[in-house]
Amino acid sequence: MIRLRKVPEINAYFWIVKVLTTAMGEATSDYLVHQISPYLAVAIGGVGLCIALVLQFGVHKYITWIYWFAVLMVAVFGTMAADVVHIEFGVPYVISSGCFFIILLAVFFIWYRVEKTLSIHSITTFRREIFYWVTVMATFALGTAAGDMTASTLGLGYFVSGLLFLVLISIPAVSYKVFKANEVATFWIAYILTRPLGASFADWFGKPQAIGGLGKGDGTVSIILGILIFSVVLFLAITKKDIKRE
Repeated sequence: MIRLRKVPEINAYFWIVKVLTTAMGEATSDYLVHQISPYLAVAIGGVGLCIALVLQFGVHKYITWIYWFAVLMVAVFGTMAADVVHIEFGVPYVISSGCFFIILLAVFFIWYRVEKTLSIHSITTFRREIFYWVTVMATFALGTAAGDMTASTLGLGYFVSGLLFLVLISIPAVSYKVFKANEVATFWIAYILTRPLGASFADWFGKPQAIGGLGKGDGTVSIILGILIFSVVLFLAITKKDIKRE
């Protein structure tokens, strides 16, 4: 059954909230796993993700707060999943980044073979929505591992990693705006890079000074980001600036 488009309009507001959710996902995940049992934290994150996706799949059109709640829970749980692979199973970030990259390519390949498009503007059927959210989860896992790899394995630290991904994300943006590069390709490249970009700066603000952060605390950073996300999402819900005018 064809339904109304289930995703927001891609504009500046989209990218602002996307980066904020990736940053909050990092801070919230790190706070929870250090304050309570990591297994309980992952379980809570998993339950939250299931609830968010049930809400998202249960509606027949894009609803601002439901969509961004789902993205936020993917950010939280995706961070936990990527960290578990490294911390609990000892998989190096280089290896996990490579594996998540292969998984993402496989998802893109299957999605395109089945639907003949990877465009976010085409999310109008149940099957395409499944492909979309599987892709989103894969991008978060890849972005989390890649950000940790640059900060820890490559020794760049949180701030420099953030600057690196800020430069990298400007490449698809400039390519699309100036050189009219492929819209779908540049969108997904930028989408992947928002994850390590937001997470790197969240870690820089929250982590102790002894390991390269500013020492503000993951909990404090998470609360501040939560307030910012709530404010922007409320603004969008009222103004409808995230919905395309036909």
